Amino acid sequence: MALSRTQTVQDHVALAEIELCGELMIAASAADGERLSPDRIDEVLKVGTDRGERSPYR
Repeated sequence: MALSRTQTVQDHVALAEIELCGELMIAASAADGERLSPDRIDEVLKVGTDRGERSPYR
């Protein structure tokens, strides 16, 4: 009888995307308005903070 080993594969890009989605959900649940502003999305996703770039969502 052969032993069955469970292999886990980690997709680091997928895990990072899941983490970012979670951060957006947390920010959205704490927001006062109906939607997050583009500036708030940039802040949560840390987009353009280092180089002064604008979000592609604008």
